[in-house]
Amino acid sequence: MGLAPLPRESPPPALTATMAAHPASPDRETALGALAVFGALISQYLGASFAKQLFDVIGPAGMTTLRVALAAVLLFLLRRPAWPSLERGQWLNLIGYGAMLGLMNLLIYQAFARIPIGIAVAIEVLGPLAVVLAGLRRVLDVIWLTAALAGLALLLPLHQAAGALDPAGLAFAFGAAATWALYIVFGKRVSTRVGADAVCWGMLVAAVITFPAGTWEAGTALLAPTVLAIGFAVAALSSALPYTLELFALSRLPAHVFGILVSASPAMAAMTSYFVLGERLEPIQWLAIALIVIAVAGSTLATAHRPPRSG
Repeated sequence: MGLAPLPRESPPPALTATMAAHPASPDRETALGALAVFGALISQYLGASFAKQLFDVIGPAGMTTLRVALAAVLLFLLRRPAWPSLERGQWLNLIGYGAMLGLMNLLIYQAFARIPIGIAVAIEVLGPLAVVLAGLRRVLDVIWLTAALAGLALLLPLHQAAGALDPAGLAFAFGAAATWALYIVFGKRVSTRVGADAVCWGMLVAAVITFPAGTWEAGTALLAPTVLAIGFAVAALSSALPYTLELFALSRLPAHVFGILVSASPAMAAMTSYFVLGERLEPIQWLAIALIVIAVAGSTLATAHRPPRSG
């Protein structure tokens, strides 16, 4: 979600090379890495659930601005990044990366305000899934795509039922999916030049992007001590702690194992929001989430064993 996610928020783009290069780990290290991934997911969606409780006070846009701005502060304090020396085109890619990060957060919080968090995350992960499946080559890829489309069809409110979803919430979730896909595209372009500091500068750009909408919606309420305290907690839970746990996990897990574990994001989001917010899902919605999780996990595993393109 995000921030990347979460959501997953996805891991910072500069970590991709670490994921790909890490060899298989011993059983104990693998278990520790897996626990770190699940800890990161729980932390991320606890943060999202707490953030949703502030929507009545400062609105989803205000909460987005607060979270992104405070996450930027935390990241700069932790990393102390150097000023990047970039050419004009690289600056545009970095700005695009940060803009997509900010828009992704704005859109997913608007979705959270209207539909259950687990369903919003299930739709949002279709963005990176589309990036993975963009170069369809094998029958197996079609199977994962079919599973994702089947899950998506079960989520759409094709008839007025007890579990029908707000169309605006669905639209915002699809917008978050699209911006997450573009976030990955821009992230790949900046990661090799800026490195891990890209997430710091991208978060700063995201804070600038979200500031007008957040201040328009929340105004001076953003500066209330209670709101700031909860905002710091959300920023830590949704950004700082997951980022740290992901680094720990990535040093112990092969890339495809990490990706498969992260594919559980929609289910983890649904369970966390159930316990914190009491958001209940219909059985058919759980089935839809399961199909999307299977599609993401399957495509991740297939990508790990896919031979590199020639040429």
